[in-house]
Amino acid sequence: MKKLLFLFDTDEMPSVFDTVVGYDGGADRVTGYANVTPDKVGALVDGTIYTRGGKDKQNTAIFVGGGNMAKGEALFEKVKKSFFGPFRVSVMLDSNGSNTTAAAGVALLAKAMPLKGKKAVVLAGTGPVGMRAAGFLGMEGADVTITSRTKERAEEAAKVIEKRFGIKVSGAAGATDEERAAAVKDANIVYSAGAIGVQLLPKSAWENNPNIELLADVNAQPPLGVEGIEATDKGKDYNGKLAFGALGIGGLKLKLHRACIAKLFESSEGVYDAEEIYALAKEMA
Repeated sequence: MKKLLFLFDTDEMPSVFDTVVGYDGGADRVTGYANVTPDKVGALVDGTIYTRGGKDKQNTAIFVGGGNMAKGEALFEKVKKSFFGPFRVSVMLDSNGSNTTAAAGVALLAKAMPLKGKKAVVLAGTGPVGMRAAGFLGMEGADVTITSRTKERAEEAAKVIEKRFGIKVSGAAGATDEERAAAVKDANIVYSAGAIGVQLLPKSAWENNPNIELLADVNAQPPLGVEGIEATDKGKDYNGKLAFGALGIGGLKLKLHRACIAKLFESSEGVYDAEEIYALAKEMA
């Protein structure tokens, strides 16, 4: 009985990255479908739930991906609603790698020191990784602020995070170096979740800041999101500030992604979204 993983991707082409990790996570066969939408996914789900019975069902699983978290969440909900009774298989959501990347980063921060009561700022916090990181930081009891190019956009994303995770999040403007430096002035934790190759925080904004204790950056392509740290940093001490770079976080992210894939095949009832993936990340960290 082969372990079959079906990628339901909301983008124009199924993700090569998710396909490779699917195999590395233990799938015998990975099949990707592109441009999958909630109104089209029903027949695909039917193919996964009606073809095997009993314990054999655990050898079929679904992975919902793509670059857009909102589309992924809508598709994920439709997949789950298509299940009933014993007619279900395990399913995982990781649009844009946001759940696994954010979970790995925050889990490493939480391992480094307790986050409860700390002031956390997520730079470029309106993207998939930033929004998930903000949610996980809030789950740890941190006081979270996210930045965007406009305060209005940041506040809109904050409302989405609040609704999803049941935590309070603030929004702040972060279009310029000056605005971002002001946003992190009183922060204890800085999590940079910007686009590839975009510097969000100059070294001058953090190296002499007595409040900052933890730094995380998920951008691995120069220039890095946080100037002055290295992509390979994994808890490196910069004059009392512990830094985690994209490759330092990425090692755990990949292990976490593979572990989640493996768990999909342990039963036919697994549901892996933010909370479940973050719980596993904390165990693995």
